[in-house]
Amino acid sequence: MEISHFRFAASLAKALPMAKIQTPQPVRGTQDIFGEDQERFSHVVETFERVRRLYGFKGVEMPVFEPTAVFARSLGETTDVVSKEMYSFEDRGGDSLTLRPEFTAGISRAFLTNGWQQHMPLKLSAHGPLFRYERPQKGRYRQFHQLDAEIIGAGEATADVELLCFADQLLNELGIADGVTLQLNTLGDAESRDAWRDALVEHFQAHRKDLSEDSQDRLERNPLRILDSKERQDRPIADAAPDIDAYLSSEAKEFFSQVTEGLDACGVAWTRNSRLVRGLDYYRHTAFEFVTDRLGAQGTVLAGGRYDGLIETLGGPATPAVGWAAGIERLGMLLTDMPEASLELAIVPMGDDATVKALSVTNELRKTGFSADIFGSGKFKKRMARANQAGASAAIIIGEDELASGKLQFKNLETGEQTGLDVTEIIEKMWDLRFSDDLTNLDADLNDLEQDVAQLGEDG
Repeated sequence: MEISHFRFAASLAKALPMAKIQTPQPVRGTQDIFGEDQERFSHVVETFERVRRLYGFKGVEMPVFEPTAVFARSLGETTDVVSKEMYSFEDRGGDSLTLRPEFTAGISRAFLTNGWQQHMPLKLSAHGPLFRYERPQKGRYRQFHQLDAEIIGAGEATADVELLCFADQLLNELGIADGVTLQLNTLGDAESRDAWRDALVEHFQAHRKDLSEDSQDRLERNPLRILDSKERQDRPIADAAPDIDAYLSSEAKEFFSQVTEGLDACGVAWTRNSRLVRGLDYYRHTAFEFVTDRLGAQGTVLAGGRYDGLIETLGGPATPAVGWAAGIERLGMLLTDMPEASLELAIVPMGDDATVKALSVTNELRKTGFSADIFGSGKFKKRMARANQAGASAAIIIGEDELASGKLQFKNLETGEQTGLDVTEIIEKMWDLRFSDDLTNLDADLNDLEQDVAQLGEDG
């Protein structure tokens, strides 16, 4: 009987269609970066790494999660990030941990726990994923990626200027500086900021009933954020609020003057925005944003400021510091001129024996410093078409005749010229082509320089 039931169940299973396995979907607010998007992402990171070395910044790798207290203490319990947006969880040991929502607090923790005070002033840079439970928007995800630059232990205005010059050069070298404006403000020293905060509270309290629900909540927790509210009903009240300038100490005024004079000396354009505030509690003095209108309402692409009060909140001594962060995805979206494909050589084998030879040739070319890839499937015409699409400058064709003679067919995909060459000759040919391209670019650069000099002479 049992066997009979088993056979019946088995036959029924064969007869019924199998239930379709549901493919898991990505978590809301995350992304898979591929193709052109990945090329843009990599280009931003590579440019950042190159420029940060020009400024003497040392790279640092940070844990993706930290004790929750690192962010709760430094960012402020009342900020939206801590109260609403952090991904926090309890590990098996009962400790509260948080996926990092920003870099600065974690870097400050590392500065203290690793004894990096001996290296002050310390210039650090980092990049990687961050996590915030917020509404996904254009170029901003719940897992997003940032570039980060910090100077710890430098209380002089020159540190602020250097960081802003770093940011300005990065945007220029990415080719996205046009249409991006540096907005600059001062939040004053602790005395100035506290006096301004009290005045803002008094002002907003007088109009409390007319504020949006979010701004009424911020009035209790973080009144400075009402100034950059996007709610229509808040704007007239925010616009009528007192400016920071009326509450600046003489020291704070002098510091801001040194920052602006330094920027002018370096040729970095800026505009004053007396309503610009940073949402985190640790900011003092300089606050800034690089803003564009090419990304919709959320137009900030790089932002930061001075945070002289942060390290104290983590149990360290009073330590001046200044830094900025920029969204990699948002910078990538602004890129227009992407570097051309880096592939130089397409290897096209015809037959099994040729494929083995192609592996050997490709490996040797790569070790010599040339980018190469094997196009080993499909009809010959389609392979050559794919090689052209990949941006290869030349193709190496290997068939039975080439294996027998030792001379591989080298085809210049730009000119159509084709010759039989051995591997050593191919390497020499490629160096000639690369050198020729470099000379062409040099000639173009020299020509542009001559025109610029001539123009300066005419203007002078």
